[in-house]
Amino acid sequence: MQKSTIQFLLINCFLAIVLVSCGSVTKNYTPKKLDKTAIEVPYFADANADYVYKTNITVYGHEMSGVFIAKKINDTTHRVVFTTEFGNKLLDFEIAEKTFKVNSIVSELDRKILINTLTEDFRILLKKDFLIQEQFENVDFNIYKSADDSRDNYLFFSKKDQKLEKVVRSSKTKDKITITFTLENDNFAKKVVILHQNIKLKIELNYFKSE
Repeated sequence: MQKSTIQFLLINCFLAIVLVSCGSVTKNYTPKKLDKTAIEVPYFADANADYVYKTNITVYGHEMSGVFIAKKINDTTHRVVFTTEFGNKLLDFEIAEKTFKVNSIVSELDRKILINTLTEDFRILLKKDFLIQEQFENVDFNIYKSADDSRDNYLFFSKKDQKLEKVVRSSKTKDKITITFTLENDNFAKKVVILHQNIKLKIELNYFKSE
């Protein structure tokens, strides 16, 4: 009973996602001479690693938990599986730069808006290579702009230690998604927070270290 109730609540939390919708995104940044034209992000790039995180999801005031698993299966593609804490698989995606494949998904979650939202989140999170067109700065960060179809991704590198701490996905006028990283070391994020600005959705990933 407890297992089925938790899965039901999690599914309904996901389905609470709706599209809501916008000054220039870079108005508070200072333009800077471009010092690099490409950036590689290592946090999910090791093909020999299984990236397993306990996951807390907050959607419109509802909180649920589960497990997020990501695995790089070739040079361009990650496999992403999301389960309940009891191990019931809710979705299984393969995500590449321009394509994605749904291996399986429970019928209650099989909604285009939900699949598109999660695919966009996971694609940015797992993306390794960014081509850079412009550079900015503020007090704390060097900021690199990478065009991505109709959106732009801004990569925030700390001036203190030169590490990528945040990626912000934006339209021309408004930030849409912010992904922040708390690092274990140069190549691994022990905590990730995905926060949407246009819908009340927050996904928090905490690395699951088996004893």
